Amino acid sequence: MIFSKRIDSFITCIFLLSVVNSGFSQNSKAQLELKRQEVQKEIKLINELLFSNKKRKKAVYDDIENLNLKILRKEELVKLTNQQINLLNSEINQNLNKEAELNSELIIVKKDYKDMILNSYKAKSGKSRVMFLLSSESFFQAYKRVQYMKQFALFRKNQAIKISALVKELASLNDRLKSQKDKKEELLKTNRSVQKTLEDEKDQSNTIAIELRRKEKKYIEEIADKQKLSIQIDKAIEKLIREAIAKSNKEKTNSNSFNLTPEALELSKNFNLNKGKLPWPVIRGVVIQRFGTQRHPVVKTATIKSNGIIIATRPNEKVRTVFEGTVLSVLQFKGSNPTVLIQHGNYISAYKNLSKVYVKKGEKVFSSQNIGEVFTNSSTGKSTIQFSIFQKTSPVNPLLWIIKM
Repeated sequence: MIFSKRIDSFITCIFLLSVVNSGFSQNSKAQLELKRQEVQKEIKLINELLFSNKKRKKAVYDDIENLNLKILRKEELVKLTNQQINLLNSEINQNLNKEAELNSELIIVKKDYKDMILNSYKAKSGKSRVMFLLSSESFFQAYKRVQYMKQFALFRKNQAIKISALVKELASLNDRLKSQKDKKEELLKTNRSVQKTLEDEKDQSNTIAIELRRKEKKYIEEIADKQKLSIQIDKAIEKLIREAIAKSNKEKTNSNSFNLTPEALELSKNFNLNKGKLPWPVIRGVVIQRFGTQRHPVVKTATIKSNGIIIATRPNEKVRTVFEGTVLSVLQFKGSNPTVLIQHGNYISAYKNLSKVYVKKGEKVFSSQNIGEVFTNSSTGKSTIQFSIFQKTSPVNPLLWIIKM
């Protein structure tokens, strides 16, 4: 029975270690694989949306901006793939150690079982069993010996089952090891391919950067002009929202919130409840500029501030609302393309850089309704939309509100 407990403890220990390690590694593997697939999808979109137009005019500034974006994503892909490979190496080593332990234990169990069968066979002739029972000094002792023989038979059966379980576990472990080694080889192959193109793209970026530095002053001026126009538009939007707030509060002064009807208040609550679940303003796209103050992606000496995000998409892509609401305004400034503002209670969504607008002020719109088309820059071939969300007059990070693609 001591032997049985030893085997039980060993198998239980192996099982628990397997479950715990598997639980952690499976979660980590799943998360890494999901993230890796997301980055691969983003790289594919970058190639499709930013590098597929071969007919566009040469734009050094734009080329390096697109290239650097792709390089960053590929570096992230390499990093994620290396993390997966390291995790697989750890799992493979654990499973190899487990395999060695199981093989050693199986040898011991088989030997003990063989010895037990051999001894049982020698002492288990019909005569020996009868004599074993008849030599009992009392009926109670005879009964105990019968019970002992039954328990011994059951114990032997259980040992055979445990040997079978160890053999199956080893077979399953071998299958897992093969699968892990195949996956590792696949990831290594992918990484080699990505790293090769990454090095080529870095060389290309460095070559363009040399040309860019010769005209850096010109590009800094262009960035400043764009930033000035962006600030002008943002200030106009903020002013318009303040005026709309004041208009809704005819009898109140110094209020920074809309005076909402019960219906509009419910709409505002529903918008807030959908944080992180709102659809993108375009069906396909990739974020090429993020929210907030940041260093310029090309001219590192310049700093830009963004009240929203810029999404690159396909030419003539339809722009859609992220939630139901009412068109607050359709704006257009000299030197810029139309902007549509949609009110969702105390929240405003802004869709800038449109080539066409399908809606007008005061119009009710539903979620995912097409409200216009993106503008395509004829010089760069790039089609982009600038998307912002305001809570009253304060801009918030749209990436926290829209669903992950």
